[in-house]
Amino acid sequence: MAYKIMIMGASYGSLLASKVLFGGHSVHLICLPAEADLINSEGFRVRMPIRGRKDPIEIDSRKLPGKVSAGGTAGVNPGDYDLVGLAMQEPQYRSPGVRELLDAVAKSKVPCMSIMNMPPLPYVKRIAGLNYDLLKPAYTDPTVWDSFDPETLTLCSPDPQAIRPPEEKVNVLQVTLPTNFKVARLCCSPAIIAASPRTACGPRRKRSIAISTRRVRSTISSTISASSWAPTRTISCRSKNMPPPPRAWCVRPPPRARSTTACPTSNAPTSWCS
Repeated sequence: MAYKIMIMGASYGSLLASKVLFGGHSVHLICLPAEADLINSEGFRVRMPIRGRKDPIEIDSRKLPGKVSAGGTAGVNPGDYDLVGLAMQEPQYRSPGVRELLDAVAKSKVPCMSIMNMPPLPYVKRIAGLNYDLLKPAYTDPTVWDSFDPETLTLCSPDPQAIRPPEEKVNVLQVTLPTNFKVARLCCSPAIIAASPRTACGPRRKRSIAISTRRVRSTISSTISASSWAPTRTISCRSKNMPPPPRAWCVRPPPRARSTTACPTSNAPTSWCS
């Protein structure tokens, strides 16, 4: 069964999208008009190094089983999707159009997976012992997260490092450190599931997506326990011969806070898809 996934941000989001497309699923990227036009006409390309090879391999979205489309924030209904990926930098969610779409995502109760440069504020509520209000000044505009239920949002360790080569078109992403995305468990309750029939953690569903290529191992697995309502997704992207990376701290939320130090506010540019 193919799923519909919306990803907010087409730069770092292209890496996540490439993995999803390997499984034959549909991805819609939210980005700036110039990026959307280019992706809709030429797709996107992800280049990554492979151990033992001089040149990086290139993944062309047009050659993958899934389908990709791109567009702006207007006219998007988050309820039409099974999963939403948050792939913009934290300050970019305050931008006009983006903040309204983010609020619509929150109210739709569709499960969200973040690969942001810092944990979304609602996710912090899931970590026992942290002073939620004390951490708000670390965010550019904490009010954009007000409508989220922490149970519908999870966090991914953004281990892979990637850049957009300045000499290339904006639909090209260069991975400089291929490694894993590791995702904390969702905590969808029966009430959340009832409110969102398209959610990826439906009550009588067990979904698994296995993606495998000869050169790049890229797997998304999603399993549901009827008693815990807690899907687990693991997304990996590394060379076939590379050793597994060290265990990431956010494979699952820690039972107690390990640190109360807030991340500094990013000085990223206001261009919300860069």
